[in-house]
Amino acid sequence: MNNGKTRILLLSDQVVDRFYNEQVRSIFPDVDMVISCGDLPYYYLEFILDRLNVPLYYVHGNHDPEVEFATHGERKHPWGAASLHRKIVNHQGIILVGFEGSVRYSKAKYQFSQWEAWLQVVQKFPALLWNRIRYGRYLDILVTHSPAYQVGDAEDRAHTGFKAYRWFLTVFRPKYHFHGHIHHYDHRELKPQTFEQTIVINACPYQVVEFE
Repeated sequence: MNNGKTRILLLSDQVVDRFYNEQVRSIFPDVDMVISCGDLPYYYLEFILDRLNVPLYYVHGNHDPEVEFATHGERKHPWGAASLHRKIVNHQGIILVGFEGSVRYSKAKYQFSQWEAWLQVVQKFPALLWNRIRYGRYLDILVTHSPAYQVGDAEDRAHTGFKAYRWFLTVFRPKYHFHGHIHHYDHRELKPQTFEQTIVINACPYQVVEFE
């Protein structure tokens, strides 16, 4: 943490070759936390975690395999990382909530109907109310793979956002919403947008955010 700010590295959807080498620590010398918004190889996230030596939180993307096979064995998640899916995590005073996957358009594991997304969100309602009582706010950061409906999503079926997330942002008003799933080939196009009181950031393929 630098001057009261937590520096967060966001990753999603695309492997950045220059990060997958021994010099990654020199590229991000003062990162305090890594958050993956999905669709990244587990070995890649494990490498980042090992080299930066900071906590790594993640949600699964719709292209994540149920099991990844690699030279170091098989796994269903990146070793050493912590899942945020349907969880509330307080990381050194920063309250994180996460949901994995995208809208269902095939038979892949990490895909959900709009109705299933509603159920996941509503189930967190009591715990979020308790946060409001205990901390004076519901949460600080929402982490998802898919964007919210009409808040950074696309028009095709596979990249339509969840309506439940849009409602979530309207009601609970986190400071940030980090998501992936929407690809941009020009990193300069990835400009944050504001919805209600939330800053929405597409993490694909990477962003660095200073949380104060």
